[in-house]
Amino acid sequence: MECLIEMARKGFAPDWLKEVAEFEGIELNKLLKLISRGEVVVPRNILRNEDFKAKAIGKLVSTKINVNIGTSMDYINVNEEIEKAIVAQKYGADAIMDLSTGGNLTLIRKKIMEVVEVPFGTVPIYEAARSCKRVVDMDEDDFFKVVEKQAKEGVDFMTIHAGVNWITVERLKKSKRLLGVVSRGGAIIIGWMMHNGLENPYYKDFDYLLEILKEYDVTISLGDAFRPGCIHDASDRAKYMEFIVLGELVEKCRQEGVQAMVEGPGHVPLDEIETSVKAMKYVTKNAPLYLLGPLVTDIAAGYDHIASAIGAAIAGMAGADFICYVTPSEHLALPTVEDVKEGVIAAKIAAHAIDLVKKGQKDKARKVDFEMSLARKNLDWKNQFKLSIDPEKAERIWKKRRSTSEACSMCGDLCAIKIVKEALEREWKKIA
Repeated sequence: MECLIEMARKGFAPDWLKEVAEFEGIELNKLLKLISRGEVVVPRNILRNEDFKAKAIGKLVSTKINVNIGTSMDYINVNEEIEKAIVAQKYGADAIMDLSTGGNLTLIRKKIMEVVEVPFGTVPIYEAARSCKRVVDMDEDDFFKVVEKQAKEGVDFMTIHAGVNWITVERLKKSKRLLGVVSRGGAIIIGWMMHNGLENPYYKDFDYLLEILKEYDVTISLGDAFRPGCIHDASDRAKYMEFIVLGELVEKCRQEGVQAMVEGPGHVPLDEIETSVKAMKYVTKNAPLYLLGPLVTDIAAGYDHIASAIGAAIAGMAGADFICYVTPSEHLALPTVEDVKEGVIAAKIAAHAIDLVKKGQKDKARKVDFEMSLARKNLDWKNQFKLSIDPEKAERIWKKRRSTSEACSMCGDLCAIKIVKEALEREWKKIA
């Protein structure tokens, strides 16, 4: 079976892709052209069945959000991770990534995949590292065996830090970074390289990696190993050096028919976000951009989902396509189910705010806001709850201090909308 890029280049669309185009409100032929150029990706393993909810990420389609879940060595509760996946999808996650590092990783991944109906992603190097007593003891084959293993299991997209090489590592050494490398996958590879004195296998044998991914039509998410982990480290040369390498790798992916998106920073102050996003878009020739945040401040512990949503909204206006949620637990602890919910909703608000100004999505997004405004004008609470990102919370707050009037308890009978509406209606009756 052909991979999606090859089908798109021939002008052929499988039935499931027609549903994607209809959902996005984009002409099918236009979507095929965007996929063929690599400006849109639709992560979908070739082993997926028809019930799978494919999602398009990139130019002219709606902004998507990803949710990271998974165990750690300190806390292993598979049932809780399954619940997180269910809750994340309920509140609007467009993709789920399992970043588990503790427990039986194969079993955990299988259990989570059983409840996930949207694109499912992983970071294969985590499992490769866990398979050895010491991370540095991995051999080069271990890097690729785990990719093939997870592809055969049906994983749709994988974060792979192929932009780490001796050139980018040397640039990192010359930097004056405060936090160095905060990417776990990137750190594993850098540690392995420096201990063994060998080039990153994912970079050195990138063509072989693409052969594996293409066989199962797995989308590669080119990881940002050098993303800044604090405002002090934002926009430095190490990060931009990696951008250049990732741009070169994107071109190889497109030549070989492998769908590719690119990951980005990190912690970035407000006034540097647009430059960062546009630079990444330029050097990768408009590859779909997948961002963690960016977080706009380092001091929002417990509220990093808000700091992230602010950065995501600005990044989206500059061209970011795929937003990785951040929870209130970021930098503090493994998130709870409630943390996951809060993170999803914050990211979903940012994604919708982006779509309100995004070419190709503006009209559809603004129609929803118009319907909400109409419901408010008519004091139609049922429809207001329905249109809210979190209907249950909206209704719960309304009921907690419900007004004796048809308005909310903030204004009651002094509701501005109600007063002016009634006044205008009386005036119209006089004219009639």
